[in-house]
This record gives sequence, structure tokens and C-alpha cells, in this order.
Amino acid sequence: MVSTTLISSVPQYVSAEEHRTIVGSTPTSFNDIPPVLRHKEDNVRVMLDPPLHTFTEQDCANGTLFVIESTLVFMSSTGVGFQVPYPAITLHAIARPESGPSIYCQLDELAGEPGAAELPENDEASDMRELSIIPSNPASLEPIFEAMSLCASLHPDTNVSDDDDLDEAFMDESAFETFTGEEGDELSEVGRAALEHLESIIDDPYHPHKNGVNGAGENVESEGDGGH
Repeated sequence: MVSTTLISSVPQYVSAEEHRTIVGSTPTSFNDIPPVLRHKEDNVRVMLDPPLHTFTEQDCANGTLFVIESTLVFMSSTGVGFQVPYPAITLHAIARPESGPSIYCQLDELAGEPGAAELPENDEASDMRELSIIPSNPASLEPIFEAMSLCASLHPDTNVSDDDDLDEAFMDESAFETFTGEEGDELSEVGRAALEHLESIIDDPYHPHKNGVNGAGENVESEGDGGH
């Protein structure tokens, strides 16, 4: 299953209010209720790396983002769009590079494929796509992030055991440490570059006051500044 699928129309959805009304009327089947739209954002630009086949720069330039409980959707003003299932989104975060703030995502191109977990580590980079969601209104970053987090929680990783889920749910913030290369561990040159890039653009939710200086020693905007 490719993580990003081209579409020509937005999947059916209902608002949270419509969902409450439908549920309150005791429908014949709850399975037939369309998924809830958790956030809609107009005037959004996206960037895909590597680019999505046949989805042009013009298609990426402007459109509407739909954070639906079933899938993440971008519909371009050109009339074409794409959707991403939440299990394929392995990382989403608020990023603040010099080029401007965005929602940065890493997409697993093999999400749901049998045997994907057994692939060699060297193949991971080729099976990953980067997606940047750039709203024209920076104040929308946090609502988009929160809506995506809520929807992602509805699609737990089936490859993770219950014990692992508990460990993540109660993980102490001290577990998040910057890789130092000590104790015989060593990142490849590509790995170090990727780590430095992520540290330079992604806000630290546990130490927001430290976001003024990132792991690379560069100045970045904190979550409390500017568009929040």
C-alpha cells in the first residue's frame, strides 16, 4: 500500500455536531456513519519529497486540508488531491525552519504491507516520504497538529504490543535525550545529518522555553511566539 493516494474528490464526512445528532437518533448501524471532520483549513500549500507522481508543483501550491478521522486529505484548487491513512504517518510535528513554519510529516510508504517490519534498515530511507503542510495562517498550526494527533490516536499501530503502548503512554520526558554517540553507538553520516535537520526545525514540547536554540545551535521560534 502506497502511503499517499491520488483522489479526485474529498471522502464523505460529517461535522462533530452532525455526528452527535446522528448518534442521538439511534441509527440502524453505527458502521454506516461517515467519519468526523476534525479540522478544515483553506489556503494551504504542501510539499512532498520525493514528489508524488503526476501531482505537480501547481497542484501543491494551494488547496484545502481536511483532517478527517479516517484519513488526512489535501484537495488542491486545481481539482485533484491526495489522501494519507494515519497509520502511514510515522511522525508529525510543528516545524519552524527559516523558510517558514509548517506541519512536518514522515510517511511510511510500506505501511500495512506484510513483512515490512523485516526489511533491512538500509531500505528505510527509500520507503519514506516527507510531507510539509504550510497554512497561510501560522496560527492554524497548533489546531491542525492537535486534530491530526487525535485522529492518529484512533488508528493504533497493529504491529506494536500492548506493553509497548503502555510504555509509550507513561514514558518519562527524561527518555528524550539528544544522541551523543557515546557507549559505542554511532550514527551514519546520513543519520547524523537527518538528526541535525530534525532537531533544527522541530519544537520540543517538553521544554518549550528551550526552543529558542536548537540542537544545532541555531535560533528557532518557540511555540509561544508569533502565530499561536
